[in-house]
Amino acid sequence: MYRKYFKRLFDIVCSLLALIVLSPVLLITALLVRIKLGSPVVFKQKRPGLNEKIFTLYKFRTMTDKKDEQGKLLPDEIRLTKFGKMLRSTSLDELPELWNILKGDMSVVGPRPQLIKDMVFMTDEQRKRHTVRPGLTGLAQVNGRNAITWEAKLQYDLDYLKRITFLRDIALIFRTLHKTVKRDGISQEGMDTGMDLGEYLLQNKQLSIEEYLKKIEIEKSFLLRSGW
Repeated sequence: MYRKYFKRLFDIVCSLLALIVLSPVLLITALLVRIKLGSPVVFKQKRPGLNEKIFTLYKFRTMTDKKDEQGKLLPDEIRLTKFGKMLRSTSLDELPELWNILKGDMSVVGPRPQLIKDMVFMTDEQRKRHTVRPGLTGLAQVNGRNAITWEAKLQYDLDYLKRITFLRDIALIFRTLHKTVKRDGISQEGMDTGMDLGEYLLQNKQLSIEEYLKKIEIEKSFLLRSGW
């Protein structure tokens, strides 16, 4: 009953209150991003949401736009600044997602919205995670976040689907606050940014380069079909 009738109401109330209470933090963070990283202040990216419908995710910018001599963006680890790392470690970069929750793109608790590129590398079973709205936090986030394997992360997402209750969501929110204060699992060991699912599978020899390239083409086709 909670999942069908009250979870969305819970999301609206929580996101609206959070936007009001945290408005000074949002404004100060936005100002610091503008001063230290320039414009745009908010980073936008397409992500698969409920029933794999594509939506625009909002975050505070954490990287520069530095490019090489050919005009291509430099690797993430080079563009990610010390200030950007601080935003990520404190999860302040995630605050604009409160607007995504209020709009109905996301939920407070649910599987984290991954990249479209990641989605095409998931199995049919793993893609069942998209039968609910993606969350600001979720079961995987309180059990290792980016420090755990992709297999574990996606299994936690599926485990969450088996039991969605008000009390469990409340417990996950409080556990998230505790993890955020401790700054646990921000990134994989030895890496500033997480590895894409496709790259992970390729590196661990779970698929060939031919299969990898084929999935990339599927991603492009998915975007075209979705009108992006």
